[in-house]
Amino acid sequence: MQRWLTGWLVAAVGSTIAGTALAQPKDTIYDEAQVPAYTLPDPLVMRDGIKVADADAWKGKRRPEILRLFDEHVYGRSAKAQEKIAFEVTSVDANALGGKATRKEVAVFLTGKRDGPRMDLLLYLPNAASKPVPAFLGLNFYGNHCVHADSGITLSKQWMRPTREMGVVNNRATEASRGCCAQRWQVEMILDRGYALATVYYGDIEPDFPDGWKLGLRAALSPQGKDTAFQPDDWGAISVWAWGLSRAMDYLEQETAVDAKRVAVTGHSRLGKTALWAGAQDERFAIVISNNSGEGGASLVRRRFGEAIHHSVSMVPYWYCTQYRQYAWHEADLPVDAHMLIALIAPRPVYVASATKDLWADPRGEFLAAKHAEPVYQLLGRAGLGVDDMPPADHPVGDFIGYHVRTGEHDVTAYDWDQYLSFADRHFRHGRGK
Repeated sequence: MQRWLTGWLVAAVGSTIAGTALAQPKDTIYDEAQVPAYTLPDPLVMRDGIKVADADAWKGKRRPEILRLFDEHVYGRSAKAQEKIAFEVTSVDANALGGKATRKEVAVFLTGKRDGPRMDLLLYLPNAASKPVPAFLGLNFYGNHCVHADSGITLSKQWMRPTREMGVVNNRATEASRGCCAQRWQVEMILDRGYALATVYYGDIEPDFPDGWKLGLRAALSPQGKDTAFQPDDWGAISVWAWGLSRAMDYLEQETAVDAKRVAVTGHSRLGKTALWAGAQDERFAIVISNNSGEGGASLVRRRFGEAIHHSVSMVPYWYCTQYRQYAWHEADLPVDAHMLIALIAPRPVYVASATKDLWADPRGEFLAAKHAEPVYQLLGRAGLGVDDMPPADHPVGDFIGYHVRTGEHDVTAYDWDQYLSFADRHFRHGRGK
């Protein structure tokens, strides 16, 4: 493998941890020469040692086994979809963004009860495109109003992380929050390419702090409510957020202006982890996109570079099931790794993206995970990355597995979106994902 990554300046390590300005742990490894040796589990070998010989064995035995292992050891077991989930369109503007789009806001009642947990979905539909249109779906960090300065988007009233530069005051959004993350969403670019965009504030599903579950879905669905005592394999926040993405997909399936067979689920950072887990579980997502998701997402945990399990479970243990904590400093004992998470998406297209200065997320570890998922794609008759070495910055590669490492920081940029849209064009518009 190429060693160009090693030469990046250690100054680049100043990128944020999981999107927050925390000091990085002193034991973090950023030198390739210090990465301990590791051996990856084979995604095509069952736990009992039997080799997976064909697509039927993968689909009927190995894939369910890997899903169960992620349930039990990493993300926790998700609740089943609620039969009484309900939707209500709360606003429609057919002349949004100067006539470019139709904007819809939809209340999703996650347990079917008006006084129960609710998430609000924002949907932009391109007016110039013939319907139904393909769509991108993703969770956002600061409320639906953060994706665009559009004054017609309802300002979220939910709890938010205290980030003043995003217009959050006393854990609540203000008008200064409007459009604060617009550069990460590139709404006009998406619409101009003929795609719809659907997004939900992840805090609607569960607020992102240790006791946030008491205000979110987990308490609402538990018979014990806020007095719940979690079992080792009970779901963590990533599983809860992923569950919410599937409920958004439930709505898109009944939205006549959207082609629900061509929905790409996407996410950045912790929400990139969430998109991968949602796509692994829910095969209705036709494309899965991970942007800078790092450890717990697309990066190999056995490759102890950047964030490691012991960092994750000390800083944000509530993102995962409690069982995951036992693998701190013992990554080799974990029965799965990121390449197996990516492999769960096969044969559907998947895209993994990194950034040169985001060493905490381990770009090489993300590339290697995508590379080691390739045998499963090949078994199912799909071409994978098509390269052996990590590409230079800003040179996308891949077929049914896409990858690029972009020059710059831990972020989502117009460059990233251009690659995702081109990837979706290839698979959606030319029938290659069928």
